[in-house]
Amino acid sequence: MVKNVSDDSALKGEQTAMNAITIDCVIFGFDKGSLEVLLVQHGEGISKGKWGLPGGWIYKKESTDDAAHRLLNELTGLDNIYLEQLKAFGDPDRFPLRRVITIGYYALVKREDYNIKAGFTAADAKWYKINNIPDLIYDHNEILAYSLKHLQNRVRQAPIGFNLLPEKFTLLQLMHLYEEVLGVEMDKSNFRRKILHMKLLVALDEKQQDVSHRAAKLYQFDPAIYKKLTEKGFNFEF
Repeated sequence: MVKNVSDDSALKGEQTAMNAITIDCVIFGFDKGSLEVLLVQHGEGISKGKWGLPGGWIYKKESTDDAAHRLLNELTGLDNIYLEQLKAFGDPDRFPLRRVITIGYYALVKREDYNIKAGFTAADAKWYKINNIPDLIYDHNEILAYSLKHLQNRVRQAPIGFNLLPEKFTLLQLMHLYEEVLGVEMDKSNFRRKILHMKLLVALDEKQQDVSHRAAKLYQFDPAIYKKLTEKGFNFEF
């Protein structure tokens, strides 16, 4: 059978389009009682001047994990953070020029540990409050919404929320974190009783410094204690 060259070229072009893969990262932070997400402003290309999640194209001989770490570092300066893969987002029309599938990642970071700086193809990079997100490029608002839902589910099942707090924190700061993530208002005394009953926190012989109100006691989360408790059958539920 004679091979049709035009059909072969069309098939090759279709396969190229289908195999286009990018990475998009949702990076959550927590500052002054507000849950925030890190966004970048595109400095070039069809989305120039618009805001989106940090991400970009995967190199030919690069794993998705390596690409996520590289892109995040190039665009925002973030490095050596734990990224968790969410899922693939593959709506045929999510990218205007051709079929592009993106792999979503997310992370929780302590804001004070990192100095954000825009680089590579990003004109700017900054934190946005979760309740004040602009219209993002492509389907990035959808990816962010999915990531937030995932975070809400995970924070109820495991003590991952502590990754957003300073090493030493007050119970009120912890409560505000859960209120922000879950989008609910909590009773202060009930929250205090429930969290202390879990015995996950180490009470420090320290109080807040340089505050205008009455200084509150500081606590720490100890992963070793959590590990020992889970080995004994402890089930974190919030």
